[in-house]
Amino acid sequence: MLRITDARTGEPTDAVPARRSLTRVMAHVSRGDTSALRVLLVADLLARALELGGTPVVTVAEPPPELRERADELGIRRAEGGTPGPGPVLHVLAPGEPAPDGIRVEAAPVTGTGDTSLLRMALLARPRREPLDLDSGCLDEARDTLGRWRRAVATWATQPSKPVPEEVRQELRAAWEDDLDVPAVLEVLRRVELADDMPDGARFETYAYADRLLGLELTREIGTVL
Repeated sequence: MLRITDARTGEPTDAVPARRSLTRVMAHVSRGDTSALRVLLVADLLARALELGGTPVVTVAEPPPELRERADELGIRRAEGGTPGPGPVLHVLAPGEPAPDGIRVEAAPVTGTGDTSLLRMALLARPRREPLDLDSGCLDEARDTLGRWRRAVATWATQPSKPVPEEVRQELRAAWEDDLDVPAVLEVLRRVELADDMPDGARFETYAYADRLLGLELTREIGTVL
């Protein structure tokens, strides 16, 4: 069960009262800057994590057109509703923004800008509640990691498939169900990348499984490796 820190109380709480209860993830955005883009990304991750746990989700947001265009480039799902309806609602917003009663999930501000193709990776690599400066070092790290992983996944895909090791699956789920700790998910993938005792087919399935949450298109280069 996903547990998330409620910004109203600072305490961890169950994200939803019942796993099968239809839940609305509402992103509160009014500007078109990168901080607002991070709010949409956190809402996207939250919805993905809940769905992986078996909870049906509807996303709710009304971003300005320029922000919606940037969100599309980052692979952020489009909202499926304009207003919240009955049932649990999780409010994703920047610190200090007003929201109706309910669990508040905060995304800290972002300064700077950069290559849109790298923004998702750069934002995922930092805890969502920590402010982020998109300097060149941050973006260079995102470029190096994303390129290396996509090439590795394409290579591993040429080997016979093997299931995700159960202990690795549990590590991944424990990471994202603990306050949506995406940097911890990425750390699990780094260990898998370097593990000497894991078949390449299992590495491939592990990365493909984790990418259901991350949305980094890690399998995009399959078929390009001979």
